[in-house]
Amino acid sequence: MKSSVREEMREKERWSSGTTFVLAAVGAAIGIGNVWRFPYICYSNGGGAFLIPYIIALITVGLPLLILEFGIGRKARGGAPFSFRNLIGRRFAWIGWLSVLVGFAIITYYCVIMAWAVNYTFFSASLAWGSDPETFFFDNFLHISESVLSFGSINLFVVAGAVISWFWVYISIFKGVKSVEKMIWITVLAPWFLIIIFVIRGITLPGAMDGLAYYLTPDFSVLLKPDVWIAAYGQIFFTLSLGWGVMIAYASLLPEKTDITRNAIIIVVSNSLTSFVAGLAVFSTLGYLAQKAGVPVSSVVKGGIELAFITYPAVISLLPFAPEVFGVMFFFMIVVLGVDSAFATVEATSISLSDYINAPKWLLSAILCITGFTIGLLFTTDAGYYWLDIFDYYLSVFLLVTVGLLEAVAIGYFYDLSLLRKFINERSEINTGRWWDICIKVIVPGFLSVILITGLLERLGSPYGGYPFVANAVGWGLVVVIPLLSVLLAVLISGKYGKK
Repeated sequence: MKSSVREEMREKERWSSGTTFVLAAVGAAIGIGNVWRFPYICYSNGGGAFLIPYIIALITVGLPLLILEFGIGRKARGGAPFSFRNLIGRRFAWIGWLSVLVGFAIITYYCVIMAWAVNYTFFSASLAWGSDPETFFFDNFLHISESVLSFGSINLFVVAGAVISWFWVYISIFKGVKSVEKMIWITVLAPWFLIIIFVIRGITLPGAMDGLAYYLTPDFSVLLKPDVWIAAYGQIFFTLSLGWGVMIAYASLLPEKTDITRNAIIIVVSNSLTSFVAGLAVFSTLGYLAQKAGVPVSSVVKGGIELAFITYPAVISLLPFAPEVFGVMFFFMIVVLGVDSAFATVEATSISLSDYINAPKWLLSAILCITGFTIGLLFTTDAGYYWLDIFDYYLSVFLLVTVGLLEAVAIGYFYDLSLLRKFINERSEINTGRWWDICIKVIVPGFLSVILITGLLERLGSPYGGYPFVANAVGWGLVVVIPLLSVLLAVLISGKYGKK
């Protein structure tokens, strides 16, 4: 695509205001993990004491990287691949493609989790999981196979949920920023409203205070453990959607006079508060479940998928008032939390491609959604649960962290970071100082390297999840093939603008 045509398209696709940009970025950052990942990590890493390394990680990694991605996108006015090429040269464009490919790969299974939540929204109307939510989830609903290599058949209920999820993604982005801006007022504000309802309902249940005590009682001795700090830095990196190419793409559409640093601060604070408040809702209800079962809170605490689809249904069934209503609201909240992150990632991919391909927005969005849905069929099989777990581990622990590391090193050492800082400060009321340079050049690469090395050492000791060699080989294959594909895209997709 010619440079003048591309610039004209970008001019038409700007956010209508800084407020809509903030809402869109907050929606992209706040996802399902805020409900099922942060509360469990906080509980298992010292409770209230975990907030100390968490806040330090927020200041030294989360905020600096978010400001960096906003600065890159705003200055280059393009998706991640174009931005890296435009700022520091063609040989760095592959880093942008890597972020886009990793983000899109994650969304292929993320939308399947949304599909589960779509199904459970309907199941909640009749509390279909009965008295044994675990058996219902794994056997009756997923028909989970005995082996990761036993694919069985495609689950049509999950496929139907995936169709609904991907259709929602498509209608959110098919007109670009115009449709995104209309959708975010629902998909960002509705989850906050529902989380507040669940907090109020949770803390009024018997046993709620016991659950909150488990969640927040500080154990300051854990601050001497390296694993706790690694968990804090890892959580900050994952929760802000850093390294997905989303924040760079969204920032490329910023109005001229939008404050970069202030908006970054608003987004990280909003995201963290949402995680913390969601923890209040989760642990107050877990305290209630523990009291009803006559067991300690620690025996009912779970994180991740099991929390959402096994533990929470068990809690919902025990609610003394309108359990069906709260069930529908909870799983609808999961769907809405997921759709923001999903359509943001697909839109970032679309923006990155539209920097080079002159195609109608509705067509490009349709192709991406159909492609994502088709790849995601793997996770709708009887072995899909296992493969979702494998893909999530290798993409998140290795490739996503690698993207963040490469971003920091590329901009920190192959671009004049002081120039970018000056550019950001000229568009911000709150100026970043040399502390930001130190974070990007030293602290961010340092801690992300520790996370990568720790993951590698764990895998050298044993295969992930006890899965057979073939399954883990596929995971490592992703780690190798996706970067190679990003290099190939950087070589094949070119334009007559930007640095050579």
